[in-house]
Amino acid sequence: MVSASSSPRADVVLVGGGLANGLIALRLKSLRPALRVILLEQGPTVGGEHTWSHFATDVDAVEAGWLRPLIVHRWSGYDVRFPGHGRQLPTDYLAITSERLHQMVTSALGQDVWLSAVVTSVNPHQVTLADGRTITAGAVIDGRGPRKSRSLALGYQKFVGQGVRLTAPHGLTRPIIMDATVSQEDGYRFVYVLPLDATRLLIEDTRYSDGPALDRPALRKAIAAYAKSQGWTIAKVEREEDGVLPIALGGDIEAYWREAPPQIAEVGLRAALFQPTTGYSLPDAARLAEAVAALPRLTSASVRACVEAQSKAAWRRRRFLRLLNRMLFRACAPEERYKVLERFYRLSPGLIQRFYAARLSRFDKARILIGKPPVPISAAIKCIDERSVLGGQDA
Repeated sequence: MVSASSSPRADVVLVGGGLANGLIALRLKSLRPALRVILLEQGPTVGGEHTWSHFATDVDAVEAGWLRPLIVHRWSGYDVRFPGHGRQLPTDYLAITSERLHQMVTSALGQDVWLSAVVTSVNPHQVTLADGRTITAGAVIDGRGPRKSRSLALGYQKFVGQGVRLTAPHGLTRPIIMDATVSQEDGYRFVYVLPLDATRLLIEDTRYSDGPALDRPALRKAIAAYAKSQGWTIAKVEREEDGVLPIALGGDIEAYWREAPPQIAEVGLRAALFQPTTGYSLPDAARLAEAVAALPRLTSASVRACVEAQSKAAWRRRRFLRLLNRMLFRACAPEERYKVLERFYRLSPGLIQRFYAARLSRFDKARILIGKPPVPISAAIKCIDERSVLGGQDA
């Protein structure tokens, strides 16, 4: 879908067709339908090949209402499995697929979704494509994935997921959010399973690792081995997705935003808007879409100010989560990291809900730390200062 005009004018240009920009597009067109919103995606589809999940308690009633048409799957509760502990938890779990996001965004924007559009330059009022076309706009929003920076210290959540069809029913009624009974490799390893229907599953092999390198062939073999261990025979691999998500250990958020191009709004992972421990980005993306759509004037400067304020406020509120991450990545031997999560999942369902939603109370924080720590105390003490992990990050 390509505009016939070689130099069109838009109210808003969204650079990148990922989750954050997709939700912004939908919210803008819902609340302000007269706006012209152009979305540029270098791939063949909006959203790529992804599944985004969240708990029902991660979003408020307003956000849940307008997200509802995007929800493809909803389950009542979920399971976790660890070597010494297994549990069922009652919180509803929901999933959005990139296929549904593509359908919704292309329906809302029509010919203003430009696919296979390679962007070569972005400034506050103009975007230039590789084929020489330019688009001018009041607001330019950049959502092209994480931006490397020496101002943030990161670990990585790496995964390969396969949508598979089995030869017989699998018998699952709830997702398995973490199955850490598997061998521990490349950091904390677990398998994540979503039952899509009676014979179809999404199986993801996930590693919480120190480095971002993703060995796709090894993880594909691990998925096949896990399916076999569960007594499942794969008839067909229908689709595959993968990702390397940031896990925030520490950083200087003020310096991070000073590094960003002036007056351009960077959104999604590029704005450091994600749950620091889980990497879940959908709740933050929904909140940001709501805030952007409510701005009285849509300019690059006003959207930038809105995003930057949300990013910095979230970073400050989530200081405790980054401390937990430092303990997980820096105070724990990689093969022992699962013990931290195993202990955490013995806590109350309400606390676990608030953890995922990044809304821990003071009592919650104390409860997480009370008791015999799953990491050496001397190593934990060294992780308290956030500045201890800065330096040596990729530029």
